[in-house]
Amino acid sequence: MRCTLRQLRYFVAVGEAGSIARAAEKVNVSSPSISAAITQMEQEFDLQLFVRKHAHGLVLTQAGRRFLEQAKVVLAEADKLNALANEITGRVRGPLNVGCLLTFAQIVLPHLRRSFTSRFPEVAFHQFELDQGAIFDGLRNADLDIALTYDLDIPPDLEFVPLFNLPPYALLPDSHELANRRTLAPVELAPYPMVLLDLPHSAPYFLSFFEDAGVQPNIVERTRDMEVMRSLVANGFGYSIANIRHTSERAADGKRLRFVPLADGARALRIGLTLAGGAMNTLSVRALIDHCKENLTPALTPGLKVRPSAGYEDV
Repeated sequence: MRCTLRQLRYFVAVGEAGSIARAAEKVNVSSPSISAAITQMEQEFDLQLFVRKHAHGLVLTQAGRRFLEQAKVVLAEADKLNALANEITGRVRGPLNVGCLLTFAQIVLPHLRRSFTSRFPEVAFHQFELDQGAIFDGLRNADLDIALTYDLDIPPDLEFVPLFNLPPYALLPDSHELANRRTLAPVELAPYPMVLLDLPHSAPYFLSFFEDAGVQPNIVERTRDMEVMRSLVANGFGYSIANIRHTSERAADGKRLRFVPLADGARALRIGLTLAGGAMNTLSVRALIDHCKENLTPALTPGLKVRPSAGYEDV
């Protein structure tokens, strides 16, 4: 048999995505490479694995569905062999799929990836920027080995390794009448227009401050993009709430932002690493956890504004 593990990975990616284009994005290779791999597999086994439907992408045949189940088993066993080899040799190497929460990926992930791969050059570090729900799904489906995220609604079947705390801020335009306050309470913000960062798990956390205070925020804009939210605030469409504070106090269009801590009692979020059960047995995962504990701190992360007196603490 001349079927390679790489071809099997491409086949599984297409089978799960239902599209060569989406599979190519997932495994970070070109669409022609994946298409060629699928064609070679079908020729090698003399089987049609997919039905090509222009409007619906690729659909697995009955034979394809059975092949998909077995391909996942083969790949899982191959991963176990790689992990065993790494444990025996003590070498940190091989693929590592790392997820990161959308709200802070641009600040944290590239810096972490560069420092980690410089230290462990044999690791093939693949990054994925996702919302909280997609991170949980990725870990459960073994599409992700580990993920950087907040301690928001971590389910009991996943493990969370805390790194440090990030307290919440109110973001305001420079001209806002509350911009010069030392702290702000939700009851003071509630009457003003709000731009909500409307991401799964994150939005309920932001809104909980108002619920706990017994008031309703005046939501006038919603966005799933952190930079869009910052620009909307800077242009006077409302205030917002976030836990990540950039060193740059300007939005993408250059307009200035003000950051005012929420009053004492507002629950900080913990940034940390989330992983599925058993992932800690992988040498590369343990190496990343140790590397993050040593290097991913507010003081050592470029682009992260540190306010030591307001709850930035190692945990």
